[in-house]
Amino acid sequence: MHLTSTLPGHFIRLNLSFKGIGRYVNISAMMHIPVLMNEVIECFNPLSLSFFFDGTLGAGGHAAALLEAHPEIACYIGVDQDEYALSVAKERLKTWSRRVLLKHANFSMLDNLLKEQSIIGVSGILVDLGVSSMQLDQRDRGFSFMQEGPLDMRMDTTGSQTAADIVNEWTEKELGLIFRKYGEEKQWRAAARAIVNAREQSPFKTTLDLKKVLLPVLSRHPKKGINPLTLVFQALRIAVNRELEVLELFLPKAIDLLEPGGRLAVISFHSLEDRIVKEAMRFAASDKWDTSGIGGVFLDKKPLVKLITKKPIEAALSEIESNPRSRSAKLRICEKL
Repeated sequence: MHLTSTLPGHFIRLNLSFKGIGRYVNISAMMHIPVLMNEVIECFNPLSLSFFFDGTLGAGGHAAALLEAHPEIACYIGVDQDEYALSVAKERLKTWSRRVLLKHANFSMLDNLLKEQSIIGVSGILVDLGVSSMQLDQRDRGFSFMQEGPLDMRMDTTGSQTAADIVNEWTEKELGLIFRKYGEEKQWRAAARAIVNAREQSPFKTTLDLKKVLLPVLSRHPKKGINPLTLVFQALRIAVNRELEVLELFLPKAIDLLEPGGRLAVISFHSLEDRIVKEAMRFAASDKWDTSGIGGVFLDKKPLVKLITKKPIEAALSEIESNPRSRSAKLRICEKL
């Protein structure tokens, strides 16, 4: 695998070979690099794929590799709630346009999306959670505190609620709760109080407005190894997009709609997401509804999946060096029984 960097950690030129089922995939293009590309390809290598659901299509990097590796795919359903990402992916995947169906939607709607196409099951499902490098790079999306932009953070720009709405309208208690729950920020009280006090003088409009207020507060006891603003911005983004609620809604639907032998692969980027994925897959693989043992009663159920990864797959050092975003990525895989 040869990588030539043009924008470290964001865009690189690829000349890649992925070993497929008796074949190799070759891609040469200027593109965003999806994390854990080799591992995702390897995950689906043993399968003959017919219908595939990609719930976070992004720029189409994983999709291009999977379509190249699996010419037997009859329909690759690529979904993203970001319309700009869909336009980028459409161009990137034009080689396979007859086999690709693009939809502007949230991946939690997969049951309705498949029903619309009269598809009753799929042989593969992939979701790559969180915000993409492409979205972080767009200052007008307001995801990053590294550059000034409107305090937006909507993945789906047709949505009504923005990060500005939250910081300007939610109570101190509500703000503190999301900073603690979604950001796991230890200084959640101080951050919420600083926001409420500052907005009495003038409303927050940009990422820089929020940065100026929070940095003096959060820099006092920063979490080791990360920018002190990271966790609060993460919490706001999760709240705006209802990311954890959507994930909890999606996982049982995904497992239900897999065909026997089909696989679900989920890439997460922080502990909250990973915990939800881990618990959902373990429950689906368990033969018990309840293992609490209350009254000595254990309720049996039929396992739905087997775990392909008992521990998450993480990026190799070589990938982390070429694409720092992959540092926190965790891939979990299960297979339908």
